[in-house]
Amino acid sequence: MQSIILIVFLPLLAAIVAGLGGRWIGKVPAKAITTAALFVSCALSWPIFLSFLAGTAEAQVVQVFDWIHSGDMNVAWSLRVDALTAVMLVVVTSVSSLVHLYSWGYMAEDPSQPRFFAYLSLFTFAMLMLVTADSLVQMFFGWEGVGLASYLLIGFWYYKPSANAAALKAFVVNRVGDFGFSLGIFGTFLVFGTVSIPAILAAAPGMAGSTIHFAGMTVETMTLLCLLLFVGAMGKSAQLGLHTWLPDAMEGPTPVSALIHAATMVTAGVFMVCRLSPMFNVSPTALTVVTWIGALTCIFAATVGCVQNDIKRVIAYSTCSQLGYMFFGAGVGAYGAAMFHLFTHAFFKALLFLGAGAVIHSMHHEQDMRYYGALRRAIPITFAAMVAGTLAITGVGIEGVFGFAGFYSKDAILESAWAAGTTQGTIAFWIGSFAALLTSFYSWRLIFLTFFQKPRWAASEHIQHALHGDHHDHPDEEHGDSEHDSHAVPVTGDGGYHPHESPWPMLVPLALLSLGAVLAGFVFAHWFVGPETAGEFWKGSLAFNPHLAEAIEQLPFLVKFTPTIVMLVGLFIAVRNYLLDPDAPARFIAATGGLHTFLMHKWYFDELYNAVFVRPALWFGRLFWHRGDEQTIDRFGPHGAAVLVAAGNRATARLQSGYLYSYALVMLLGLIAAAGWVMHWAAR
Repeated sequence: MQSIILIVFLPLLAAIVAGLGGRWIGKVPAKAITTAALFVSCALSWPIFLSFLAGTAEAQVVQVFDWIHSGDMNVAWSLRVDALTAVMLVVVTSVSSLVHLYSWGYMAEDPSQPRFFAYLSLFTFAMLMLVTADSLVQMFFGWEGVGLASYLLIGFWYYKPSANAAALKAFVVNRVGDFGFSLGIFGTFLVFGTVSIPAILAAAPGMAGSTIHFAGMTVETMTLLCLLLFVGAMGKSAQLGLHTWLPDAMEGPTPVSALIHAATMVTAGVFMVCRLSPMFNVSPTALTVVTWIGALTCIFAATVGCVQNDIKRVIAYSTCSQLGYMFFGAGVGAYGAAMFHLFTHAFFKALLFLGAGAVIHSMHHEQDMRYYGALRRAIPITFAAMVAGTLAITGVGIEGVFGFAGFYSKDAILESAWAAGTTQGTIAFWIGSFAALLTSFYSWRLIFLTFFQKPRWAASEHIQHALHGDHHDHPDEEHGDSEHDSHAVPVTGDGGYHPHESPWPMLVPLALLSLGAVLAGFVFAHWFVGPETAGEFWKGSLAFNPHLAEAIEQLPFLVKFTPTIVMLVGLFIAVRNYLLDPDAPARFIAATGGLHTFLMHKWYFDELYNAVFVRPALWFGRLFWHRGDEQTIDRFGPHGAAVLVAAGNRATARLQSGYLYSYALVMLLGLIAAAGWVMHWAAR
């Protein structure tokens, strides 16, 4: 297990070398160093994971050094390796290493490649610090580290105002969540007297029924702590209310979308809830909140994803929806199923994002699907990879025979929600089932608009730029606005443009991730959620409920078959609307214009936040700026003093006439005044 030190710190070393020395060593060495470091970390992570699958490994803690000694707080920098950590190690390093390789082709024209690869490696180090944390303080260090790396990567093309705005939005929204997370850590230390995760989890059951005073109220201790910690998870994992940053984060390069906003960083909140699952189990109220937030996020993002036209935003809202599944799975106590979906989702969602990047690359950075069509013959490898990812996310499979990744993991969450036997669990099952229908619809809609129908390339400005030799310097520099003129029908035709398949550094990751999308569920379901083996696999790294696992085996056939039914319904609607009757969407929009507008505006969350928070904040800012700073502080402070000095200078300047008799008169008057003052005080 000493290899864990190399796994964690090799990406940091590579980030330092590429970031500080990239200008001198050159682009290719910087890329080679960071990519090699990630592949070494990945190669070392898989044996650890497989050893836990085989049952030959035990949880260990590797102490790096003592960190903080302050009063009663003692924090050592330690790396915890257990089954939960092992799962996250292979997810983070596998996806990150493939994204590094993919970026060789995708970012080939960018002049700032060393900086980009340094940011990628820095993010990976921070994420590895988070998942190996043995204390809440160390977890918070990794938590903030991935937030920093996310800010840097979303705003990588800093000369674009939209990228800067998206990076700032992600930073601010995550600060809201992180404030709750930090309060949860403070409260946990106050209650338990330690920030050691094992010590906290061991003592958590003993706090059941206890109360604490907070904000003038008396509340259950564990409910308060869990909800504060969950606020952090809501921000990092883009749950309803703190989700608004995730779609805008698509302003970053596509490899960033795959690495941070699909497969790894956004799953940090799910990992944290599962890591602290013994705490959450003590508070049924907290679990109920987690279930409701997850279910509402699931359906919200699925509905919005149905109307998006930007290929990356469709997948971004899909990510948001799938995270909702993970959270309501954890909320009903199926932590193993939540982690299983996190595991499989990493492969097929990274595949979909990187596949979308390959499509964008072939279409000269056009991201609006309305200007695609008929690409399956032009880019067949990308087409096959995207279909594999779609089969995985929609949950295609046959019970007892074979299924793609999502068939096992997403169905496990839905079945757990029903088997929990609670009101919120049953409602989450039906919400999740309807979201699965929408997932099938918008996923196949993406495939049909992109790879089928007739070519609609001639209407794309990006394609016209390509034909006229007006090339952008960077991928993703501009893209179609997914919300503009939704009723427009692009001109049909290829316009003389010939899409091309991506270079091999982009295709190899697609092929490897396709294997994960096809096989990850079938191969690993036995260990993650199997009623007889899952408890032995997790070995206490998360709270495993064997009774829930057994109840799943006794579910009625109709409950088990519901996800397949809704998947087929969503597929049928997509086939009808985008293959058999392409005019059907326009008729639907005309008939339900209000609903379409509501969804296009993403339930008006951005407008609501703009009215409630942004505009009042700007108003107060202008008030304090103009009235407070300029007209009060500056006026009566430094500016006022400067005005008085200037006025005094002008007054005294008039006395400087240059005539001797004037100076003599002033001296005489001064002497008279001084003598009068002395005589006055002498007489007293």
